Amino acid sequence: MSNTTVKDDLTGALKASKRGFIAAGFFSLFINLLMLTSPLYMLQVYDRVVASRSLETLFFLTMIMVLMFSVMGTLEWVRSRILVRLSNQMDQYLSQRVYSAMFELGVRSPNQRTSQPLSDLTSLRQFMTGNGLFAFFDAPWMPIYIGLLFIFHPAFGWFSLGAAIVLIIVAVFNEKTTKKLLTEANGENVKAQSLATGNLRNAEVLHAMGMLPNIMGRWYQQHQTFLEKQTNASDKAGIFSNLSKVLRMIFQSLILGLGAYFVVINEMSPGMMIAGSILMGRALAPVDLIINSWTGFNNARASYGRLSEVLKAIPANERNMQLPTPTGRVDVENLLVIPPASKTPALRGVNLEVQVGELVGIVGPSAAGKSTLARALLGIWPASNGAVRIDGAEIQHYNRDELGPHIGYLPQDIELFNGTVSENIARFSEVDADKVVLAAKKAGVHELILRLPNAYDTIIGTDSGALSGGQRQRIGLARALYGTPKVVILDEPNSNLDEQGEQALAQTLQILKAQKTTTFVISHRTSILRSIDKLLVMREGQVQFFGPRDEVMKKLAVQKAEQEKLSQAPA
Repeated sequence: MSNTTVKDDLTGALKASKRGFIAAGFFSLFINLLMLTSPLYMLQVYDRVVASRSLETLFFLTMIMVLMFSVMGTLEWVRSRILVRLSNQMDQYLSQRVYSAMFELGVRSPNQRTSQPLSDLTSLRQFMTGNGLFAFFDAPWMPIYIGLLFIFHPAFGWFSLGAAIVLIIVAVFNEKTTKKLLTEANGENVKAQSLATGNLRNAEVLHAMGMLPNIMGRWYQQHQTFLEKQTNASDKAGIFSNLSKVLRMIFQSLILGLGAYFVVINEMSPGMMIAGSILMGRALAPVDLIINSWTGFNNARASYGRLSEVLKAIPANERNMQLPTPTGRVDVENLLVIPPASKTPALRGVNLEVQVGELVGIVGPSAAGKSTLARALLGIWPASNGAVRIDGAEIQHYNRDELGPHIGYLPQDIELFNGTVSENIARFSEVDADKVVLAAKKAGVHELILRLPNAYDTIIGTDSGALSGGQRQRIGLARALYGTPKVVILDEPNSNLDEQGEQALAQTLQILKAQKTTTFVISHRTSILRSIDKLLVMREGQVQFFGPRDEVMKKLAVQKAEQEKLSQAPA
């Protein structure tokens, strides 16, 4: 999909709310008309009531004024409710799209895993319900108020126009001097939050080895950088905010003095003098509010920019035509994979043909590319060249939600999520009790789960503190086997297992073999190799040997013998 769809992502939510914004603008029309109540009331009181000394006129004028202000208050309340619901509608329109983009970015670039996009969406929503947005609805009325002041007296109009220009200049200088600082401060805050989040994931390590003071020092340094830049930006914004406030008060006082002058020379009535001061204050209010809300506006703008970058990097996926249910044949063709944030290929020229139901063991030294191959087989890391095919179709041509139930994956680092054991095994889909128990039995973890406080209804969290590493790994294996997947990839499935767990894993592999489930097992332990059909030996991102297990084992034995012979040869 083209990156131009970003415009649809960000502005589509606003376009979808177009009628609501029009309604808010319509209410703003009447609100601003009713804002004339105060100056008109003052005008009538000073010029009619005081002159005629009519209490009856004062009573009716006061009743009308109270009624008008009551209506205005009601309209402002309705406008506020409209904007709140528009912000919620925008959140509903974008939240799932932002969440999926955030998730996809985390898969493609592990070093950029952060929930900041959701925080940015919240910042945008909050700005839409704040006073700052009201200023943008009210600002178009400034020329109308100034036009009325021209009707009162040309000098009033020119003075108000000059005052408005001065405040606008202050607003422009506020923008110029604080934009860069606020943007940098927001960026530093995001970095500090990401650092803190990463530290929390490793809280046990930091606590156990006394690393907290050092790691907190790094966070504090980042936090101090944020505070310094935010303080500088706030100091400058405060100067312009206070200057705007003082200038507005001076202008309102000066216009009273100007009005008094015209009253003295009989060019204006006292009521027009008071009404003109109130009217000018109303005309200048949006500019003053914009200046005071500038920090919030800048935060919202920065959030918009960051969301734009995320959505541009991760365009929305178009739905592909649904492909038939895979049987489990896997082909890898001249595969080249470059990990995220790297320029060096981790896999080069990998070719494999794995038939339905075959059990493939993958071995090799550290950094040989085993886990990278697993991610490529799963479609997590896209191929820079070549292809991974399931039943002849490139893995990217499957819709992930349709392919996912037919894939089982057990990563090295087991992540279990907040919920019950049964929900975790069922992959948080609708829990099918029979399938959950069947998967647990296949993984050899059924009896273990029954011994938990609430068996399958036991609540576990992301850290699974109540479970040992082996228990987490076996529950993760049950999750991988849920629903009888066609392709299963197990990355170091026995790294945390004891002898009993090893035996259970061996039985699991036999079950997968009997079910004709295509299985890939990455392991450093040779004990697991007894169950496999084919063996893949990797070295430096390339296939060294691949074929039937016994044939490859013979080749490895010959290679080892030759290496020993060379090492024993005299220099």
